[in-house]
Amino acid sequence: MKFRPCIDLHNGQVKQIIGGSLADGAEPETNFVSERSPAWFADLYKRDELTGGHVIKLGQGNDEAAREALATWPGELQVGGGISVANAAEWLDAGAAQVIVTSAVFKGRKIDQGRVDQLVSAIGKDRLVLDLSCRKKEGHYFVVTDRWQTFTETIVDAESLAHLSKSCCEFLVHGVDVEGKQQGMDEELIELLAAHSPIPCVYAGGVRSFEDLKKLNEAGNGRIDVTVGSALDLFGGALSYRDVVDYCRIH
Repeated sequence: MKFRPCIDLHNGQVKQIIGGSLADGAEPETNFVSERSPAWFADLYKRDELTGGHVIKLGQGNDEAAREALATWPGELQVGGGISVANAAEWLDAGAAQVIVTSAVFKGRKIDQGRVDQLVSAIGKDRLVLDLSCRKKEGHYFVVTDRWQTFTETIVDAESLAHLSKSCCEFLVHGVDVEGKQQGMDEELIELLAAHSPIPCVYAGGVRSFEDLKKLNEAGNGRIDVTVGSALDLFGGALSYRDVVDYCRIH
């Protein structure tokens, strides 16, 4: 199980927010605002050789901050938020290892395979990460877009994971209902991903302790990597960043 660090950006600052609270015209519920720059975090992850972390732009006004992070460790961090076929190559040129895409592959509430194919044609499958962050409704996990506010018709299950894995190198999945709340993980979602994802998968949402990391490693059969946000002492939480790095290196 690999630890994938994050740099979440909102209004140009590194923040930890409750993801489900993002909405137009209103400030999200914020757990933490850092006084440190995006470059500071990118340099920390570089020194600790934590490859595959992600820089997420939460809304407008974050491009400069994202570029700052990517320039600090070019070729090793992923970037997501507002990525489309029109700008994906530009972000790769700015230093992203891969781009993370959600809304751009949807038309209305359905995946548009044509848009997926355009992205693959433009940048290659190995540079594309699909964000399948989801919320549970009517007994199923539905992918959510538009800053996690809009339910799509896409259910995260064995069929969709198998189909979409042909067009990307990795899935990033936030358990949106538990994201940023430090109230525990979505173990059912983790088990689903471990059982059915044919490609590498990164889970985020609700991790708050080493017991959770152990559960994730067991539930994910060692096949699911992890992102920890608000619970880390880097972001005002109680969980030691250094200890998490060390734990994941030996488990």
